[in-house]
Amino acid sequence: MPDATHKFALAVLLAAIGAISMTGVTIAHAASPYDLGKPIDAARLSAWNIDVSPDGRGLPPGSGDVAHGRAVFAARCAMCHGAVGQGGVGDPLVGGAGTLASAKPVKTVGSYWPYATTLFDYIHRAMPYDHPESLSADEVYAVTAFVLNLNGIVPENARLDAHSLPKVRMPNRDGFVPDPRPARP
Repeated sequence: MPDATHKFALAVLLAAIGAISMTGVTIAHAASPYDLGKPIDAARLSAWNIDVSPDGRGLPPGSGDVAHGRAVFAARCAMCHGAVGQGGVGDPLVGGAGTLASAKPVKTVGSYWPYATTLFDYIHRAMPYDHPESLSADEVYAVTAFVLNLNGIVPENARLDAHSLPKVRMPNRDGFVPDPRPARP
């Protein structure tokens, strides 16, 4: 698996190729020693398509429960976020209920985030900070369950998967203004 620097470089390259192709300029395949302009096959592109929508589209197979999440969190997350998500080097993940309208809002998973699927997506793509994308789907479901449990959103016996996670109702789900732009196909 490429490291983050290689992924970033590839993402910049793909964005540049996309921008050039939208202007109508073509890059000659034979003129480039880097294979610029070569179509990307679906299998290679799918490795980059790991985003998760609020409705759960993009969630991978797997599942995880609060107990397993507690163990993974202790081993991989607590060094930055504290033993129970209270914060440390990393942001706090719990607390902040009722503070959003105050002069000093505390924006945490439990007080601010509108969708539980966003938590899964963020953990899956960006955590742990020192080894992003190193957790399995089962570990990400488990850590998600644990963090949601710490915030009182799911019970201690919760097990989350692609079917149940999008159904989790976050406390601040209605705290955002809907996007007024028309939906795209």
